Amino acid sequence: MYIGFLHRCLLVVCLACLWLVSWSVTPARAEDIDPYIRRYLEVTEPVALTVDEQGNSRLFSPNELLEGKQLFQQNCLNCHVGGATLPAPQVSLSLKDLKGATPPRDNINALVAYMREPMSYDGSEVNFWCREVPETWLSGEQVNSIAAFILRAAQKAPGWGTKTFNEG
Repeated sequence: MYIGFLHRCLLVVCLACLWLVSWSVTPARAEDIDPYIRRYLEVTEPVALTVDEQGNSRLFSPNELLEGKQLFQQNCLNCHVGGATLPAPQVSLSLKDLKGATPPRDNINALVAYMREPMSYDGSEVNFWCREVPETWLSGEQVNSIAAFILRAAQKAPGWGTKTFNEG
């Protein structure tokens, strides 16, 4: 009789814990997401982005994309306004240009590799226009967030990497 009572109490405690966990781990509400991330990148829940040449993907949350946007603004915006490349206007951060690079830079790992060791568009020499981003400056998680922001913006943001807002 006493053991049955303990089992019922344990069951009640377990159910209460599950309820609390499910209540505290709710998905982000659309109104809580950064307006740019929500409107222009069309992200209100985690989105899958390609991470490598084999087509493997990983989910990136709205918060990771927001971190990428903020880091991009702090560290890349001087040369890459709206996905354009001011020092080399012929090569933007558009999806077309990212795919056309050697090697292609249209996935997370390739963008991270480029940030860690910038190479020319044809991959033949070091690119001195773009700053190298060592691990001592930005962590792997941070450059992944920047790469995710760039890739999603190249996919979705109107006018990203184009000469005019209406190009696409």
